[in-house]
Amino acid sequence: MSVKTPNVGIVIVSHSPLVAQGTADMVRQMVGDSVPLAWSGGNSRGELGTDAGGILTAIEEAWSEAGVAVFVDLGGAETNSEMAIEMLGLPRAKLISICNAPVVEGAVIAAAEASGGASLAKVVATAEELSP
Repeated sequence: MSVKTPNVGIVIVSHSPLVAQGTADMVRQMVGDSVPLAWSGGNSRGELGTDAGGILTAIEEAWSEAGVAVFVDLGGAETNSEMAIEMLGLPRAKLISICNAPVVEGAVIAAAEASGGASLAKVVATAEELSP
């Protein structure tokens, strides 16, 4: 009996809780429960924005030894995601990549790739092919 390697996790970060949750819902409908998935949207007061602590929680929820791909909508989301990754610390921080890809399309295609057992590098590369 072989032990299946866990699939790469996906985290969606948006300034809007509705966008983040909606994107996560789309991903879940596409790939089921085969991929660890979490989202963070809005600031700590539930307003538009992002929150490094919330992003850190999402990374921990979607954690996989295979790595985690993070999708962000705007610059502030990327900055706070970088802070969350620093807060997570080594060695796990080395297993997280922020993807330069459209949030919805990128997360969906990355999750499909991850559901087949692809490596973090392959998941990220596939999603980033969508960038202009």
